[in-house]
Amino acid sequence: MDYYFRIQQSLDYIEEHLQEELRIAEIAARAYFSAFHFQRMFLAISGFTVNEYIRKRRLSEAANRLRGSNESILQIALCLQYQSQEAFTRAFQSFTGLTPGKYRKAADVIQGQPVINFLELQKKTKGDVHKMDKPTLIHWEGTKIIGVEYKTNLNEDAHYKDIPGFYDDFGRNGRFMAIPEKQSPGMSYGIACHYQENGDFSFIIGEAVADTAEVPAEAYVQFDIPAGNYAMFKAHGPAGLTQSTRDYIYGTWLPNTNYERREGPDFEITDVLKSSYPDNMRITIYIPVD
Repeated sequence: MDYYFRIQQSLDYIEEHLQEELRIAEIAARAYFSAFHFQRMFLAISGFTVNEYIRKRRLSEAANRLRGSNESILQIALCLQYQSQEAFTRAFQSFTGLTPGKYRKAADVIQGQPVINFLELQKKTKGDVHKMDKPTLIHWEGTKIIGVEYKTNLNEDAHYKDIPGFYDDFGRNGRFMAIPEKQSPGMSYGIACHYQENGDFSFIIGEAVADTAEVPAEAYVQFDIPAGNYAMFKAHGPAGLTQSTRDYIYGTWLPNTNYERREGPDFEITDVLKSSYPDNMRITIYIPVD
C-alpha cells in the first residue's frame, strides 16, 4: 500500500477525532506504522511533528468556532481537549497573537493551519527521488557494539541539534579508549534505537567489538545490530549532509519506493580517520528494509 495513501488515512482519522483525545499509536496504526516511525516519516515529509500539527489544527478549528458560533470560550476549550480556559487562552494567544475574546471581536480572520493533503505532497516529491544517489542494498551479518548511550527526541529536530554534541563528548573525553577488543578501529558507530511513542529515543555511539568483549563499566552499554537487509546511503561531505540525507530517506526515498522500513534500529558509520569536521565527513547511513 502506498506510503502517502497510508499517511493520508491517519490524517483523515485526526480530522475525524480533533474533539477527542488522540494518541499517536492509534494514529500511526491507521498508516500501518509504529508510532515512532510514523512520526519520523510525517516530520520528514510535512515539516511538522504530529503533535504540532494536531495542536495547530485544533487552534484553527477553535478560531473558526469563535467567529462562527455562540459557544462560550470555555466550551470551545474543553471540546478541543484543553483542560482549562486559561490553558486554551495561552495557546490561542501564542498561535494568533490575540486572546480568544479579542479575536472573536476582531475584524481580521486568521488563515490558520489548513488540512495537509499528503496525496498532493506526493505529486511534489515524486521527481525529487532522482536528485540524490541511489542507495546500495546490502545484507548485514550483525555486529556487536559497545558504546555510550545518549538520550534525545524528534520534537523540534532536537536530535539533529543533540547528536553532534554526543559525538563531541564521546571523542573529546576519550570514551572510545575504554572499549575492549575493537574490530574496526577508527570506525565509529551511531545507532538510533529504543524508540518511544512520544518521540524519545536513544543514540548509542560506540565501536564494533569481538563476541568475547565485555562491557567495561556502568557508563557503557552493549548493543547488537541485527542481521538483515539494509539500504546504505553515503553522506560524504559537510556535516549538514547527514541531516539532509536522513530527511531525504524518510521524506522522499522511502515513500516513493517499494521498500518497507522494517522494525529495528538504523545506524551510521563514521570513518573517523578520513573525516574532518565540519567540512569533510565520511558517514554512511544504514536503514533496515524489506
